[in-house]
Amino acid sequence: MSRVTFFIAVPALAIPVLLSGCAADRAGNPGHEPRTAYGPDEHILIAAEDVEWRSGPASLPDGAQYAVLEGDPGEDGMFVMRLKLPDGYIIPPHTHPNVERVTVVSGVFHLGHGARVSREHASRLPEGSFTSMPPGMRHFAFTEGETVVQLTSIGPWEINYLNPADDPRR
Repeated sequence: MSRVTFFIAVPALAIPVLLSGCAADRAGNPGHEPRTAYGPDEHILIAAEDVEWRSGPASLPDGAQYAVLEGDPGEDGMFVMRLKLPDGYIIPPHTHPNVERVTVVSGVFHLGHGARVSREHASRLPEGSFTSMPPGMRHFAFTEGETVVQLTSIGPWEINYLNPADDPRR
């Protein structure tokens, strides 16, 4: 067997072995979590007009509404939550212990980094925009018009305000 044939043949033969291992893991081999640990047991479909809005959450300043679409923000695991925020709404500087992914569904969401709200240094995120923030990133937000954002994160969801006086739970 020539050297070139060897380098092509060995990786090609390894691919089915690797793929069969992946399939076996998904089938429930001991030591591996089932697929449902990362998603729902059943199909979830929520039409926009069927989203059930509630006041809160209590960890945000008054005026916000939220709807949990998947998972439970108070429990371990992935969740999806929407926030409906009125025009001019401000979320003071804060951090989260887990990654936070935000998609702007409607309106305009302004996102800034740092320990102080600085409108001049915030990024303008119109409808359809997306951001993903690492754990511990200091940030703040404010809205332009009524704005709906969708958060995807890992629970339990926490918001830790940099200035304790900004925390509405106190």
